[in-house]
Amino acid sequence: MDSAQLHARARRHGVNPIVYWIVRGVLQPFFHLYFRLSRVGREHIPGDGPVIFAANHRSFLDPFVIGTLVRRPLYYVAKKELFVRRWQGWVLNALGAFPVDRGAGDEEAFDTAREVLARGDCVLIFPEGTRVRPGSLGQPRRGVGRLALDSGAPVVPVAVMGTEAVRRGWRIRPHRVRIRCGRPLRFPRVERPSPALAGAVTERIWPCVMLQWEWLGGLPPLRRAAVVGAGSWGTALACALARAGLQVDLGCRTAEQAAQLQWERENARYLPGVPLPDAVRPVRASELRLGGQDLVCLAVPSRALPAVTAALGPRIPARAGVLVGAKGLVPPLGTLPSAYVAERVHGRVATLGGPAHAADALEHGASVVLASPDGAFARQLADALRAAEFDVHRSSDVTGVELAACAKNAAALAAAAAAPAGPNLAGAAAGQVFAELQDYARRCGARPETFAGLAGAGDLVATVMAEGSRNRRAGELLAAGLPAADVGAVLGQTAEAVDAVPLLADVLHRAEVDAPAVDALAGLIAGALPPERWCASIAAPRHPRARVRAA
Repeated sequence: MDSAQLHARARRHGVNPIVYWIVRGVLQPFFHLYFRLSRVGREHIPGDGPVIFAANHRSFLDPFVIGTLVRRPLYYVAKKELFVRRWQGWVLNALGAFPVDRGAGDEEAFDTAREVLARGDCVLIFPEGTRVRPGSLGQPRRGVGRLALDSGAPVVPVAVMGTEAVRRGWRIRPHRVRIRCGRPLRFPRVERPSPALAGAVTERIWPCVMLQWEWLGGLPPLRRAAVVGAGSWGTALACALARAGLQVDLGCRTAEQAAQLQWERENARYLPGVPLPDAVRPVRASELRLGGQDLVCLAVPSRALPAVTAALGPRIPARAGVLVGAKGLVPPLGTLPSAYVAERVHGRVATLGGPAHAADALEHGASVVLASPDGAFARQLADALRAAEFDVHRSSDVTGVELAACAKNAAALAAAAAAPAGPNLAGAAAGQVFAELQDYARRCGARPETFAGLAGAGDLVATVMAEGSRNRRAGELLAAGLPAADVGAVLGQTAEAVDAVPLLADVLHRAEVDAPAVDALAGLIAGALPPERWCASIAAPRHPRARVRAA
């Protein structure tokens, strides 16, 4: 059957009653027993007459489980690719489905839905246009608003949860499925509604679907964020999130700093020339109200994480996600930042890597790596960062991304410290340090491509070339004989590598990883190795195995 025949059958004859009720008679008890199906809010559904069900879309099972809400056939649109096989198309059409050409403004599908409603039947619409999983709900298209105006039918907002977890390959697993319906929404009938009017009605409908979704415990959208740390990157991240449409509280170290930023609307010390958006509200970090936040960003150095998590960790709600921006190790044991935070907060945790120097990221955008074991949170946060004009690459290799950040900082520091002896020695120093840390990362389960990509090699190049690179400047100061304890005061900010390299040397020693370049760099930072001897140690011949690994 071609598309025209399928539409004609849905308009004139409707479902095949024998096929429909036999299939439903089998599936509905199965859903109740196997999926422990829960249906809340059925009393809101009109008992007769046309009804539009507007629902989120997570699985191919959604039309079938939502169909159990009413004691009459439910018609729904399905992508045209599902009707390619003749027998499959016939069965789906007999069960109430009719094809739609997604993304093409399919008028035939719209006309079919309108005629089905005109005869008093029910139509199911997925405003997202496709399955969206995991994470929070996607963005709606205006078709549901147009259909509501054109038909005058009431719209019942529906949220379904759990169907995305029932399928693994061809296996259908037992998993609880829940549905919740809201009160019907009614709109005046309008012939040929404009796209703007249809979009406005859709914007009225979709929040009601989101309300049902959040009532079921679904991941809410990111509306409010708190950024802890008003340095260059913390300020840039707050501005970026504000661009993405979030209300942002920027946590400052002191009340004086917060008052100054609020008055000047610019962080002149750390990010000069960048005005703070109206959606950014500077406040003292200790006075942050975290209970209502959807996202908490920890934009502080690794060495500050113990104090920050001790003060704020218990106040971060379980529903909030936490983004860790530190690129180092947490003292005294050299713990990875996200692992340290995850042990002390209840929310989902992600980490951010890749080349993203603050001012340039706001002016020209940035390619970043977002790593998290929670795919739903990672997708949600990636969408927000993309709305801020960042190029976001998602990864589940959290260990690799964080160790790559440590490696690039240490390599940049090593290159700058060896630069007075020439570019060849600087390159050798960076290469040896980077290779030793990559060797350790592989033993920890990190993926090689993480170090070879944005989080490792890409971030290293950006750190070496950036005009305001703190780690490169720290290496230059160490090469000039400045004690490591005075580097932070001269820079006015923290150079993560100065703190991280001694911790890395200890971690590698405990793991029994041969790392002479990292050991020597730690000696330079500790003041036990003069700059000249540091350069000599890099140029000294190595054991053949070490040379092969560094290559």
